[in-house]
Amino acid sequence: MKKQLKRFRVRTVSAVVALAFAANAAWAVDPFTVRDIRVEGLQRVEPGTVFASLPFRVGEQYNDDKGSAAIRALFALGLFKDVRLETAGDVLVVIVEERPTVADVDFVGSKEFEKDALKKALREIGLTEGRPYDQALADRAEQELKRQYINKSLYGAEVVTTVTPIERNRVNLTFSVTEGEPSRIREIHVVGNKAFSEGTLKGLFDLDTGGMLSWYTKSDRYSRAKLNADLETLRSYYLARGYLEFRIDSTQVSISPNKQDITITVNVTEGERYVVSGVRLEGNYLGKDDEFKSLVTIKPGEPYNADQVTETTKAFVDYFGNFGYAFANVEARPEVDRVNNRVTFSLQADPSRRAYVRRVNVGGNNRTRDEVIRREFRQFESSWYDGDKIKLSRDRIDRLGYFKEVNIDTSDVPGAPDQIDLNVNVVEKPTGSLQLGAGFSSAEKLALSFSIKQENAFGSGNYLGVEVNTSKYNRTIAFNTVNPYFTADGISRTIDVYHRRSKPYEDQGGNYELVTSGAGLRFGVPFSELDTVYFGGSLERTTIVPGTNIPAAYLQYANLFGYTSYALPLSIGWSRDDRDSTLAPTRGRYQRLATEWGVGADARYVRANYQYQMYVPISKQFTVALNGEGGWGKGLSGRPFPVFKNFYSGGLGSVRGFEQGTLGPRDVTGSVIGGPKKLTFNAEVITPFPGAGNDRTLRMFGFVDAGNVFGENEKISFKDFRTSAGVGISWISPIGPLRIAAAFPIRKFPGDRIQKLQFQIGTSF
Repeated sequence: MKKQLKRFRVRTVSAVVALAFAANAAWAVDPFTVRDIRVEGLQRVEPGTVFASLPFRVGEQYNDDKGSAAIRALFALGLFKDVRLETAGDVLVVIVEERPTVADVDFVGSKEFEKDALKKALREIGLTEGRPYDQALADRAEQELKRQYINKSLYGAEVVTTVTPIERNRVNLTFSVTEGEPSRIREIHVVGNKAFSEGTLKGLFDLDTGGMLSWYTKSDRYSRAKLNADLETLRSYYLARGYLEFRIDSTQVSISPNKQDITITVNVTEGERYVVSGVRLEGNYLGKDDEFKSLVTIKPGEPYNADQVTETTKAFVDYFGNFGYAFANVEARPEVDRVNNRVTFSLQADPSRRAYVRRVNVGGNNRTRDEVIRREFRQFESSWYDGDKIKLSRDRIDRLGYFKEVNIDTSDVPGAPDQIDLNVNVVEKPTGSLQLGAGFSSAEKLALSFSIKQENAFGSGNYLGVEVNTSKYNRTIAFNTVNPYFTADGISRTIDVYHRRSKPYEDQGGNYELVTSGAGLRFGVPFSELDTVYFGGSLERTTIVPGTNIPAAYLQYANLFGYTSYALPLSIGWSRDDRDSTLAPTRGRYQRLATEWGVGADARYVRANYQYQMYVPISKQFTVALNGEGGWGKGLSGRPFPVFKNFYSGGLGSVRGFEQGTLGPRDVTGSVIGGPKKLTFNAEVITPFPGAGNDRTLRMFGFVDAGNVFGENEKISFKDFRTSAGVGISWISPIGPLRIAAAFPIRKFPGDRIQKLQFQIGTSF
């Protein structure tokens, strides 16, 4: 094989030499008229490709200059490693030797990267199966692969490229990788700090020397990009605390001789601490100076804070944008008094020119249809640029929940200084879930469950859900679909169809059943960008199937209204959501009110439920989350409240530490029957998991819960509340949001069922 490789390289060199000396060595012929052109040596390349590249045709004059041009044109195709021109009378013979074709590309020993991802990267540079082999591209690929391993802190990684010729002028490429052990950060030092301890400053870094979760976060693996981000965090920390002239003098990254240990040293100069002495506005503020002054967050008399300066200039630019000035420039110019350590800021504003949006471009949505994104946009094409509407549009797209990232940037329109284009770039995420389950017990025998949910069915923005459960005690078949844009104005439509056979109480020793079948139709009408009102109706039939150990509450209801009853509930509700995220919110509020009124059938009742959530950021790492929920129900027309409409409490989603749905009234058999009154309060302090940096997908929280359920004739009393406290972990996993909580009851009563460790796949609270 070595001889074959050597011969291959010699031929490549000979091709280059032939090209260089073509004019002197091969074309010393007298000009003549070409009667015919023949091509020899072709294997896979079409003859037409050669003829199209020649600068002459049959019947035209041939000379040495045209011959040289032909050689250059054929080599430029990248398909041949040798090209010669010969003449036989007035016939020109083109003799070529094709480059070998890449038959296969393989990677051996690569664990850090997926093979498919590596092949895709090579395909983008032209090195893939079926393409001519190019040694320069192979060398480039090898160097790029080494660079990627260095970015993964694998400094000892070695890559060897093997070219194996096979039949029919083809080659196999094999990249053999020896990854070795990753280099790890063993020491981080900050030198020159006086105002803050080294431990405080190192705590700002995402890079560290390793911890309990380093296997997950890889925070002890060096990355230049991560280090630059940490240095910016360090700089921002000082600039936000008055150190106007803080600077990072140098950064040294050293690696041990065995390429396993890395030491990082950051040298800083803090400078003096400055206090803001005043702020003044200069420039053109469109005659709205008072409005702009109200946006100033820089506070005279307090230490200089770069965050406040940035926040002020950004607020000014955004406010200019509300009037169509997309190119506004606001500069905060400091006037430094080094004698007294004071600084005065002049905010120089130039609104520049007004602009309007020519076009909105959408990219990154490989699955989601353009219209799903565009219908959330509140900035229209051919309208004046409006910063508030653009921000609102971004938030609305983000709240769809279909994308990991949503970014909107602007680009100038060539030749049109008063126009811009908006470029919406999204990164899609999986929006569907498929669950299959099976269980076996002596009581239930074999139980199967199946559910499929798709929040963005076929990229249309519609929700589709199907659930099937064959459990002996909870048999369900349900269908649910939501069209968020049933009308062009954004009115949504929800259809529910379901059939359930269950024993809703925890005591399953009897053979009674509760069978509920129904269908419902709801519409949601947006009254503002944040507020939506829902209304609709449904028809339900509930059958109590008598049997042994049936709860007394069932019998009492059946004796009054029969074992089969109908309900015709009309519903109306309202929601408002301005959270910054639905999966991992850090700020904003969410409110929801749902009411149900049973009219025109056996069950006459009214039922209402209200929920309020608030998220307050207290620092970059910590968020306080508050939740309150209340429910109330009452029977109408002299009838009791239907027992199967009762509220339940306990467990994840209400009062953690108690078994799911076990709080509240019990009947004479001891079965938990819930009640028509419910109150729940939750408070959480959320922070990134230790060792996970500022990763919002993996967080821990401490919580306090309180609440209970009360009967129709019971008064709501706080002394009857159950309370608990504990800690938990939340993780936005590939299969959905996961929450695990360890709760410890603070106030409990005899008979309460305790469950200290609980698990949930779903949303907060």
